[in-house]
Amino acid sequence: MKIIAFGLLYLTCSLVVAFAAETSVPSRPNIIVILADDLGYGDVQCYNPARGKIPTPNIDMLAAQGMRFTDGHSSSAVCSPTRYTLLTGRYHWRTHLQTSVVEPWEKPLIAPERVTIATLAKQHGYQTGAFGKWHLGLDWQIPPEHAELFQYGSKAGALKLAALGPDKQRALWERIFSQPVANGPTTRGFDHYFGVDAPNFPPLCFIKDDRTVGIPVTSNANRPALEGWTFEPILPTITARTTDFIAQSARASQPFLVYFALTAPHAPLAVNAEWKGKSGLGLYADYVMETDAMVGRVMKVIADSGAAENTLVIFTSDNGCAPNVVQSLEKQGHFPSGPLRGYKTSVWEGGHRMPFIVRWPKVVKPGSVCGQLVHQADLMATVADILGTRLPDNVGEDSVSLLPLLEGRDEPVRQSAVSCSVDGVPGVRLGHWKYIPRFDGKVPAGRARPQVQLYDLSMDLGETHNLAAEHPQRIAEMESLLQKLIRDGRSTPGAPQKNDAAVIFDKGERHE
Repeated sequence: MKIIAFGLLYLTCSLVVAFAAETSVPSRPNIIVILADDLGYGDVQCYNPARGKIPTPNIDMLAAQGMRFTDGHSSSAVCSPTRYTLLTGRYHWRTHLQTSVVEPWEKPLIAPERVTIATLAKQHGYQTGAFGKWHLGLDWQIPPEHAELFQYGSKAGALKLAALGPDKQRALWERIFSQPVANGPTTRGFDHYFGVDAPNFPPLCFIKDDRTVGIPVTSNANRPALEGWTFEPILPTITARTTDFIAQSARASQPFLVYFALTAPHAPLAVNAEWKGKSGLGLYADYVMETDAMVGRVMKVIADSGAAENTLVIFTSDNGCAPNVVQSLEKQGHFPSGPLRGYKTSVWEGGHRMPFIVRWPKVVKPGSVCGQLVHQADLMATVADILGTRLPDNVGEDSVSLLPLLEGRDEPVRQSAVSCSVDGVPGVRLGHWKYIPRFDGKVPAGRARPQVQLYDLSMDLGETHNLAAEHPQRIAEMESLLQKLIRDGRSTPGAPQKNDAAVIFDKGERHE
């Protein structure tokens, strides 16, 4: 038996080595990052064949042509912090945004001097474009005397804005939106941008580079909006802009990097007529199908442009499926988190374990599956590795290169990772162990205070059996690790760095 086992192991290793030997990393490949919005791990059919009912043929095809990671994570179970980490290679909780998301009218989260994957690509001669949802803050030219009117959640400000009346509102909005938008995507490494800050956030309009497309002066529940603005055209429009950019860039001599941040299947569920009723499971599932179709359009233009062989495509999602649609879907036999516990906002795996697919002809073996721990922060170091450059100590502090995995090696590239709930509760990974510290924040009335939790994900992927009481030494080890990650300002080798703010992991309520 040992001889047979050894023979099989040798054969398997030989096949991996043989495949690796036939490949060489292309010089300066085109890079396309597709980020879905609120798409759960189990919403993609190839990740959830037993309990997934929504057809996703284009994403499944992407996986069949590339590598599907089964232990890939976002930095947070909500939107803005995930986007920060994906673009910068740095955990979001090192900034002031340690809970919730960037609210409407807030200042940019990415500091002007912070290097992004787009900045890095531009330094190596790439043309760069961002399309879709930004949701990382913008510098709107709001007059200081009217600042209170634009404080999201301020009842006093909302009342004062409403009290201005339609004419004065219109004049104020025209004053603001006739000026450039400062510190947006085109100042964070992207040559071109077209999209929306967030579909359900004001102003309700498209933004092109550093200008609104039109002047949104119509009142929509006291929110500035373009006349006749509706949500349904957003997804196909940003997709068309993305595919146009890819087609044009493929004809040029320089390589390109695209960040395509889908606005779907996040609410509002603005499903277009072609897709309504297609799933038989309701609007959310219809929207997932429409989202999948947009991925298909991107893949088609890559193929049609002749750029496919030299294009690296990464597909993932920012966080899990929104809880408000889950009950209806599960009653119909579709489980948006598949075998995982929790959904969007949660520290459980369903909040931040994401579909994570990489297609790269001549490098990534088609149809391969990788179970190693990876993180969206790793895009920065991966791009640097591909480009043959070393990151400075103050860039990509939490990023490790995935290139060895993409080339077929099956050994850990990272031992630890941190992913947080909406309230900033961290889920700390060390190998297959997951540690959730004691929660000291506010707990809703009638609910017990969550205690220290420890799960062995290799045996308990659904996080059903808390092993904390049985492994006090493991708890101490992982708490020590967490404190070191905070103290060092980084999780990778290099000189210690400063966090932007004091890191406090226990604020606010905990949502499960």
